[in-house]
Amino acid sequence: MFFRAYDTRILGISLGLFLLFGLTGCSWFGRSFEDPEVQLTQVDLVKARLWGQEFLLHFQVENPNSRELPIRGLSYTVYLEEIPLAHGETGQHFTVPANGSKDFTVPVQTNLWRYMKDVVRMIKRTHDPIHYRLDGEIKTGLMFGRSVYISRSGEIVPNNFLPE
Repeated sequence: MFFRAYDTRILGISLGLFLLFGLTGCSWFGRSFEDPEVQLTQVDLVKARLWGQEFLLHFQVENPNSRELPIRGLSYTVYLEEIPLAHGETGQHFTVPANGSKDFTVPVQTNLWRYMKDVVRMIKRTHDPIHYRLDGEIKTGLMFGRSVYISRSGEIVPNNFLPE
C-alpha cells in the first residue's frame, strides 16, 4: 500500500512540474513572438582540394523580441544556382539577446567534384551574377522549442572575388 501511495504522489508531483514548465514554455511563444531573422553574411574558402573543399559559413541571427532567444541548432542547405554547395546541421547552442543579434560560424566540408564543369562555367562568366540560396531551419527555445524555417537568396558576381 505504501508504495502505491508513494508512486501516486511522485506521479502527481511530476505531472504538476511538467505542466508548470510546459505552460511557461508555451507562454514564451505567445502571440507577441516574432520569428528571428537569419542571414548568411559571409562565405570563406578555407581549403580547396580536388576531392574536397572546406568553407566557413558566417551567419547572423537577429532577435526582434523583447526577451532573449535561446538557439539550439541549425540545419541548412546552400545552393549556387541549383548546385548544392553545402548541406548540414549544427547543434551549436547560444542565446541571442533581446532586441539584439548574434554572429556564429559553421565549418562546412563539401565535394564539388561532380559539379566542377558547372562551377568553372559560372566563374568564367565573371560579370554575370551567380544566384545563391540558403534554405534551412533554426531550432529555438529550450525544452518546448519552435522551429523557424528560413529561405534567403541573392546574387554574387565572381569578378568581385577574383584577384586582379
